[in-house]
Amino acid sequence: MKEKTYESRAYHALFWMYLIVVVRLIIFKYPLAQLVEIARNWGIEVVKYGWDTANFTFFKTIRMYIDYAYKLNSFENLVGNVVVFIPFGFLLPLVLKKGKNFLLMFLNTFLFVLGIEVFQLFSAFGVFDVDDILLNCFGAVIGYLLWRTLLGVKEEDDVSVFEEQKS
Repeated sequence: MKEKTYESRAYHALFWMYLIVVVRLIIFKYPLAQLVEIARNWGIEVVKYGWDTANFTFFKTIRMYIDYAYKLNSFENLVGNVVVFIPFGFLLPLVLKKGKNFLLMFLNTFLFVLGIEVFQLFSAFGVFDVDDILLNCFGAVIGYLLWRTLLGVKEEDDVSVFEEQKS
């Protein structure tokens, strides 16, 4: 097994710190007292409320933010949901060899974001919104494209999805 270089360890540490910040910003965004109260009162009614307030319709929230841009904090919500995941698309290829493959990077992003949204759906620590999944994944794609562009990575340098792992 190869020993990790200082650079590799730094990328891994940065990626884990980034993930912690994302979870803090998205899931644990409320004050601690409010989170404790939500957890204390959690039950089937909370889950039903989560389903009632969830957005399962693509572009519904995005359209609302565009239509009511003059009234809502639309820019912060739309751009924020994209920007927060740009580092994911940039850092994942630096920490996982197979993360260099676009489809695997996208799948990892999708599963991570879906996990956050499903947690919000059942916990009341936020609201499930399918548009957040779209915007977050779009942000990761931008990060991935930045990674390829800034580091000069060519498509033929990608790791094949079906390539066997070499010893």
